Amino acid sequence: MKKTAFLIILISLLIGCGDAAPQSAERQKLILATTTSTENSGLLDYLLPAFEEAYNVDVDVVAVGTGQALQLGEDGNADVLMVHARPREDAFMAAGHGVRREDVMYNDFIIVGPAADPAGIKGLNDVAAGLQAIAAAEAPFISRGDDSGTHIKELSLWAESGISPSGDWYIEAGQGMGAVLTMADERQAYTLTDRGTYLARTLEGIDLGILVEGDPLLFNPYGVIAVNPNKGDHIQAELANTFIDWLISPATQEAIGKFGVEEFGMPLFTPDAK
Repeated sequence: MKKTAFLIILISLLIGCGDAAPQSAERQKLILATTTSTENSGLLDYLLPAFEEAYNVDVDVVAVGTGQALQLGEDGNADVLMVHARPREDAFMAAGHGVRREDVMYNDFIIVGPAADPAGIKGLNDVAAGLQAIAAAEAPFISRGDDSGTHIKELSLWAESGISPSGDWYIEAGQGMGAVLTMADERQAYTLTDRGTYLARTLEGIDLGILVEGDPLLFNPYGVIAVNPNKGDHIQAELANTFIDWLISPATQEAIGKFGVEEFGMPLFTPDAK
């Protein structure tokens, strides 16, 4: 608890004070629909207290797959989105469901799996070759199966490899990234994950290794989107834009670039705001 309190104070000093607006007497609420990786990695717990303190806001986080987050925005059930499926984001904007989109950060996807590595893919930097080997060996593979950004990426990678995965070895979990990593660990199976969530879960003892990495196809960018206020008077448009401005500000971007360095010797996300 002491370490958590110290981190909140430190981050508040770093990214909260310089740009804070005068606080209103009544505490506001902002609904943020976001991919599970931003929550499972611990990034939101690291960042949001500073924003809440500086702007007198409670941020209600709805952590779901990117597809579900975009649907929440389309239905007017969120004020702002933070997601990672660029083609879907572009379609969302083109349809008029969002009024502003900004790049925030990126990391990469990796294929992780058991030390036994029955498909023999360790050390590959060709993701298509790795998936082909997994399918040929019919080695257990856990898919998110939830229309998340990770699931969307996974399906595109299978298509790139020329395979339509099916059979008992291919397991669709319908769960978030943290739960899928736990399932893969329990079943000694392969899975596709973002690097940030994987590293965060290693602190909880999962016994899966990084087997395939480094392919340019595994690039994983994140964007933030303000929902169109025409969805209803309840949409917190001004507050959503304040949040976006704060998220892409130099100070917050610097904080994102420091997240994970102390624990892992590397950042879990690379800041990418223009």
